[in-house]
Parts: sequence; structure tokens; C-alpha cells
Amino acid sequence: MLSDEELKKRVRDLLHRNMISGEHTGFNYHFTKPSQETYPFQYFWDTCFHVFTLVALSEVDMAKKHLRSLFAMQRHNGFVGHMHYWKRLWPGRSTDLLQLRPVDVLHLYKPHMSALVQPPLAAQAVLCVYKADKDIAFVKEMLPKLKRYYKWLSQNRDFEGEGLLSIISPFESGMDWKASYDPVLGYEGKGGPLLFWKVLQVDAFNFFKNYNLPEIYKSDRFIVKDVGFNTIYAQNLVALAELCGIAVDEEEHHFRKQASVTEKSIMQHMYDEQDAAFYDLYGHHYRKLKVRTGTIFFPVVLKSVPKEVCTQVLERHLLHQDGFHVSFPVPSLAKDEPAFNPDESIYIWRGPTWVVFNWFMQAHLLEKDYTEEAANLLQSIKQLISRSGFREYYNPFTGEGHGAEDFTWSGLVVDMINKQRGKENEARDKG
Repeated sequence: MLSDEELKKRVRDLLHRNMISGEHTGFNYHFTKPSQETYPFQYFWDTCFHVFTLVALSEVDMAKKHLRSLFAMQRHNGFVGHMHYWKRLWPGRSTDLLQLRPVDVLHLYKPHMSALVQPPLAAQAVLCVYKADKDIAFVKEMLPKLKRYYKWLSQNRDFEGEGLLSIISPFESGMDWKASYDPVLGYEGKGGPLLFWKVLQVDAFNFFKNYNLPEIYKSDRFIVKDVGFNTIYAQNLVALAELCGIAVDEEEHHFRKQASVTEKSIMQHMYDEQDAAFYDLYGHHYRKLKVRTGTIFFPVVLKSVPKEVCTQVLERHLLHQDGFHVSFPVPSLAKDEPAFNPDESIYIWRGPTWVVFNWFMQAHLLEKDYTEEAANLLQSIKQLISRSGFREYYNPFTGEGHGAEDFTWSGLVVDMINKQRGKENEARDKG
């Protein structure tokens, strides 16, 4: 298996190979392609992953350039899209045209963004940069942009005013083809052409509605409150409040209060006591989508979730691996779900293991002194990369790599290594 230092070296080389910068019609951009060919554009939460990875590699100035680029095309109302087309302006897939506003389709000759959003990790990414170099000037530079962005989310995607954000396309959660959306789409079974067609219809509907959000909400065609998306939203409201405190900004209390409302709604509406799981919700009436995806335990990271709930969820699903017992955890879908497919497919997030789940949960396990369990998640990722390289996702039973090659998300392993070392050093100093 590769040593920690060799892994760090390879991750650094990968990010720099995939990095691109330049200027186009007055915009300066600097970002890392998740993969050279498959994902050649700047993506929202991918950029945040790159920031965490760059900071872990002590390349803080490079991380700042990525964040500036991410917000360079921010609209006056605060919106930032999930895909940024800089120099290569035509979408990689023709179906991605439906994820643009009709007006942007007419202006493909200049930089533009998609009309969709992605999990809002940006506040945590900025806070990560600040913790690395204590640059208050950078916080003050980014804070107005962050505030406008999170206010846009609250004003435009919290349709009911209860603190939960809705996504309007399966692609907005960042977990394309997620199996919990199947009931919303009227689909059953493993991925196939019919699933592709049904998802395409959702994006087409939004496109022809000109991404008019009140009309899209009223239609109730695809209005989903994703557990992962909303957990990240709550975490980032707390991070934004902390950034406000650092910059002595008067809105610190506002964002802390907003985070509290979101956390209470997650507990009230998403938690299923009988199943000890947090489920995605659908429609105006908050119907639970009872499919055990890899996000059913995400909200345990929130401070307000009762300790006994955290213990029940973790013990049942993550630590005892009820439905998630595989050689290389954490699978993106429980193996006994009908849609489960561990192999390579265009219908991703329906079984394979993705590094991001392990990265997300490891930090919480370390915080709660599940040091050995956190180490197991890290060990799984190190084995996968050593065996199959930096791949988009992996077979949870064999460790075979699938999807895009030279995929940067796997670089999050260096952040995991640093966190694990930090916790173990802390324990050794105390002991």
C-alpha cells in the first residue's frame, strides 16, 4: 500500500495536472478540473473539495484562487451556479444545455453558469482557508459574496420558510441518479434508459419554465429536500456565522439562528425513529423517501441532534453496517436495496463507494472519539487508491476503480490523513 507521503505527492501532482487558469472577456479564472476529459469545467462543490485538499497540502494561496474563481461570475442577487463555463463554453454533454437558462443558451460565446445549484460547501471552504493562515483580509473579501449566496438560497429554495432547501433536479444534490429519487420519478429497479429519460424530462420541464422557481415549486414535479444537501447547508450556516464573528460582522447572530432553524427541521421532518435513519423528503407535504442511501446518517454531524439519536444511527447503519457491510465502505446505497449496483454504469451513486462519504463521516467520528472507526474509513480509501488509482468511484466489494480516471475527489485522502494524524497525536499527548 502507498505510504502517506507518496499519496500526498501523487495528489499534489494530480491537482496540478488538472489545473487551469486564464482570462476571458474580463474574467480571471483558476480552477482544477475534476477529471481532464470527463469533467473539464469548474464545478461548485468540486471546487470546495479542491480547496480542502489544497489546504491539506499547504497550498493555501492556490486554494484562495479557486474560491475567487468560483465566485467571479456571481450574479447581483447572490446566485452561483453549479457549473462554470469559462474558456470551453459549449457543455460537455448536449443534455447539459437544459441546465442553462434559455437566455444563456443564446450567449454561449462568453463565460456563463448553469441554472442549477450544488451542495453549498463554500463557507466551510473559506473557513478552512482562514484556519490555515489567519488571513482576515481574505475573509473580509469573501464574506459579502458568501452572505449574498446563502441569502439567495434561503430566499429562493426554502419554499416553505422552515429552513429546509429544495432541489429541483436530481443533479443538484451532487449525487446524480441517487436511488432515493426513484419514487419521485416514477421509476423502479437498477439504472437504465427509462431512468435517463425521466431525469431528462425534469430538466426539460425546468428549462421550458425558464427556471422560474415559484412556478416550478407550484408544479410539485421534482421538489426534493435532500438530507445530504441540507446537512451541508446547516453546517455552512454555522461556518458563515463563525466567519462573521472573525470579521466582526453584525449578521453573525442571524446566520446562527438560521442554522438552528434548519437543524430543528432536519430532526423534525427527516428523522425516522423506527428506522433510525434520516430520509430525503418529497413534495409539498414532506413525504419521506425511504431508500437507504449513504446520506441516511449525515445529520449526526450536527451539534443539535440528540446524543442518543446519533448513537442509534451510527451503531445501526455505519458502525454495525446494517446494509452497508462491504469490503470497502461506505457504499452509496445499502446493498439490499433493489436499485443497488456496485459496478460501472452511467447511473452512478447507486452502490459504488465514493471517497467523499468516508471523508465526510471521518471528521465526525474523530470528533466523537470513534478514532478506530475513523481510521478504518481512511484505511479503506488508502487501499482503494493504492489498488486502483484516483478514480471517480470504486466497487465496494472488489475495490476495482470505475468512472473517470485521474479524478480529483480521491485527493481528499490527504485531508483525511492529516485529520487522523492530528487526532492520534492529540490522544498521545494527553496519554
